[in-house]
Amino acid sequence: MAHPTPTRGVRLARLCDADPPAATAGGSPRTDRHADFDEFYAANVRALTGQVYAYTGDFAEAEDLVAEAFCRALARWKQVRGYEHPVAWVRHVAWNLATSHLRRRTVAQRFLRRQREVPAAEGPDGDRVDLVKALAGIGDRHRKALILRYMAQMTAAEIAAQEGVAEATVRSWLTRGKKAVAERLHFDFERDL
Repeated sequence: MAHPTPTRGVRLARLCDADPPAATAGGSPRTDRHADFDEFYAANVRALTGQVYAYTGDFAEAEDLVAEAFCRALARWKQVRGYEHPVAWVRHVAWNLATSHLRRRTVAQRFLRRQREVPAAEGPDGDRVDLVKALAGIGDRHRKALILRYMAQMTAAEIAAQEGVAEATVRSWLTRGKKAVAERLHFDFERDL
């Protein structure tokens, strides 16, 4: 983790939707309101992140949780900076956030463990693979007509109504589609069906 700097506190203030700091004479976007927060943030963010990381075991999550705790501190900065140990308040918030996160993770893991195991599906046989390849090699209309007719068990009239075409057009698509698939499979549909 990079060493935090006071400007990171300003960026955190922006992330926390705090009032945008006004530019000073040197062009630095700081205000007195945020200056002491920047210093507080820079002095404590690394140690708090390390502590929460040790608790959660996930560095990215620790960074997020500590950032959220600092955002909450910034939103109440007038009050928090008056505390005897403001860092203790931020640590407490970060720790509570981490505990909530760990509880949610534990509940999710417990739920997943209780789910019945779904048996693995067998892979497709060679004929099915060949059919899928053959269907992929024909025109969209013909492929759709064949799938609707033979897999969805729709009649030519139902397909025609769905596609907004004449029933004769659907019969033509089916005939041409079957012929194209048969050529790709080297199969005589009329003889073998």
